[in-house]
Amino acid sequence: MKATGFISLWTLVSLPCGQLANPAEHEDVVKHAIKLHRGKGAVITQRKQWVLENCRKLSGLLRQKNVVLNKLKNAIRAVEKDAGLSDEEKLFQVHTFEIFQKELNESENSVFQAIHGLQRALQGDYKDVVNMKESSRQRLEALREAAIKEEMEYVELLAAEKHQVEALKNMQHQNKSLSILDEILEDVRKAADRLEEEIEEHAFDDNKSVRGVNFEAVLRVEEDEDNSKRNASKREVEDDLGLSMLIDSQNNQYILTKPRDSTIPRADHHFIKDIVTIGMLSLPCGWLCTTIGLPTMFGYIICGVLLGPSGLNSIKSIVQVETLGEFGVFFTLFLVGLEFSPERLRKVWKISLQGPCYMTVLMIAFGLLWGHLLQIRPTQSVFISTCLSLSSTPLVSRFLAGSVRGDKEGDIDYSSVLLGMLVMQDVQLGLFIAVMPTLIQAGASTYSSIFKEILRILILIGQILFSLAAVFLVCLVIKTYLIGPYYRKLHAESKGNKEILILGITAFIFLMLTITELLDVSMELGCFLAGALISSQGHMVTEEIMSCIEPIRDFLAIIFFASIGLHVFPTFVIYELTVLLFLTLSVVIMKFVLAVLVLSLILPKTSQYIKWIVSAGLAQVSEFSFVLGSRARRAGIISREVYLLILSVTTLSLLLAPALWRAAIMKCVPRPERRSST
Repeated sequence: MKATGFISLWTLVSLPCGQLANPAEHEDVVKHAIKLHRGKGAVITQRKQWVLENCRKLSGLLRQKNVVLNKLKNAIRAVEKDAGLSDEEKLFQVHTFEIFQKELNESENSVFQAIHGLQRALQGDYKDVVNMKESSRQRLEALREAAIKEEMEYVELLAAEKHQVEALKNMQHQNKSLSILDEILEDVRKAADRLEEEIEEHAFDDNKSVRGVNFEAVLRVEEDEDNSKRNASKREVEDDLGLSMLIDSQNNQYILTKPRDSTIPRADHHFIKDIVTIGMLSLPCGWLCTTIGLPTMFGYIICGVLLGPSGLNSIKSIVQVETLGEFGVFFTLFLVGLEFSPERLRKVWKISLQGPCYMTVLMIAFGLLWGHLLQIRPTQSVFISTCLSLSSTPLVSRFLAGSVRGDKEGDIDYSSVLLGMLVMQDVQLGLFIAVMPTLIQAGASTYSSIFKEILRILILIGQILFSLAAVFLVCLVIKTYLIGPYYRKLHAESKGNKEILILGITAFIFLMLTITELLDVSMELGCFLAGALISSQGHMVTEEIMSCIEPIRDFLAIIFFASIGLHVFPTFVIYELTVLLFLTLSVVIMKFVLAVLVLSLILPKTSQYIKWIVSAGLAQVSEFSFVLGSRARRAGIISREVYLLILSVTTLSLLLAPALWRAAIMKCVPRPERRSST
């Protein structure tokens, strides 16, 4: 018995009118309404008659509502006193009456909320945009709350209907004898109902009142219009399974992560189609790059560009594709660590520790200098400089894959130095992600609190150093006591069955990943350390594990590089090609020069020749700048324009990296040692 249908009739009358009952008071309201709306073209007597009629209608509805409420209260008392009903049936009937009471009260409240909103709008200034925005926000909040209440009421009515059907079935079963099969099915039905009640999580009810939870209006997309007729039956099934897509007012798209009914298996067909499409298109793109002499990874990036938002826009589950691609990074770094034995790590650990730190400090110093000249905020300058100082570990790992590397006459191998510095940059990445919240607060704070912010940053650095020390101790314990027996057990159990070996190695990777994550160090470092620990068991162990893990790494790496292509926007690059080429060349040259300068100071004299190769490997920007840039943009550290510039410079630097690497290899490495993936 909704009264909301009279909102449009009542919006010309003030709030007290709905509570009036006698004709004298109605007359006062009529005069007030005529005074407000004089000059609208209607006759005064007609306006007076219209207001009187609608006041009487609303007053009659309110009186009728009070009568119904009294009848419902009497009905509830009668049910509670009825001795012929069971306790469960009494609760059900009382609950049904209470739902109806709530429906009547909510309908009445909606009428007066609409009148109150009209009063607030009439009292406001139509020229004040801020006031109108606040009024609109309040109406939106009221509508959201009303929608939530209506949704809850609808769910309660569904439950009541289900209970009513079950009660009818029970009455029918009591009136007839059941066969043995019917009794078994009835027991199964009751057990299934109990199972659903046990496993169902009331996530909506549990989280709607949690602080920070907002009500949002969303659109539910079922199917494409072109396939609506052909897939009508399929859509009905998906509607029951909850596989449709939700879109909020900010154009964010959501898919189902955990269904209410966990007894039915489900699959995200959008995600399956995305992976299938990437796999099929990566083959011709990789072939094309191999034909023209480029690494296949650029073919995979091109595949992502073609399928991403700047191309065909056929990838629906972008976040899921990127998440799966992260496993490509994990397995890539594991294989890097597998080739990077602890003996080689001990030889170059000082260079690996000092080099990235010096380079980052110099990049930040240059960034602050240019930021001061260009009047850029210090926090923005620090972020951009740190972001550009990182280099791509997966890319350089592909460059080094298959190349012949070995120490000669005590010289330091360039691959060991390069990988060691890249791993240290991954550690810096974790440190920078930890410091980013403080950087955000520092950008918004005043100069009076700058010393507190510096102190907080120093404390965070101390925490990271403590975490690194803890990781080192864990690795020492695992290498000394655990890794040997663990691998021997895996090897013994996996004879004739490689599944156990692959599963055991994968579990060890995830264990190290989890340990470093719990200690607030980057997960990538844990994957690298897992490979380094296993490589300590000898060359034969390394070869066996590499033959099992490499196919998994290759497939996941395709997904990873394709996910990078999803964030490449060729149209933006074309529009700003001159500026982007200048910025990219400036960044690449600056990183190369700084790397040469730093390595000239820390490398032994007998190994100075490798500084050109190592500098060429570091003279590009890491793909993790996408992650850092997106976080910084959401936090307000950088603007949208700066974010797009970082993405474009990163992409162009990655495209220039193979040419620079090949030139360095041709110049510095003897011909027999030039076998490389490039």
